[in-house]
Amino acid sequence: MNNKHQLTEKGFEKLQLELEELKNIERPKVIELIKEARGQGDLSENADYDVARDEQAKLESRISELEFILKNASIIDKNNMDIENLGKIITIKFIGENAPKNMKLTFTLVSSNIETSTNPEALKLSVDSPIGAACINSRVGDKITIKSSTGKEQEFQIVSIENEGDK
Repeated sequence: MNNKHQLTEKGFEKLQLELEELKNIERPKVIELIKEARGQGDLSENADYDVARDEQAKLESRISELEFILKNASIIDKNNMDIENLGKIITIKFIGENAPKNMKLTFTLVSSNIETSTNPEALKLSVDSPIGAACINSRVGDKITIKSSTGKEQEFQIVSIENEGDK
């Protein structure tokens, strides 16, 4: 298995910030919760203690995951790649007879599935996804047909491609 994680510079920075927040803000909060729960007495029947320990386990797991990703990350130099639209905000409109009427989708094209999870509020698609892969070197106006994993074809058109700071 390849343990190298290709990330954009922005994606790498977001993961670093998340790690910093988990270590410096969230970890002390959880430690304080455990301390308070221990002060309640018998730990064998202490629900607050169990919840705090579960929270600590999740936190430490995410910290380990982020440390591993960042340690094994390679920053993608967009200038030396064939992925012209990497990091750009792309709007597509689904077309064709099976398409929902006037359905548009706006997302940021990122290099890795790891980057798609850094901000759940912002829709990001990896170049590994069918739509993301189809948008790699596309231009506004291009009509693209992709096949889903079920074999169903879906057609869409590129409506706009913008740099992240333009929106």
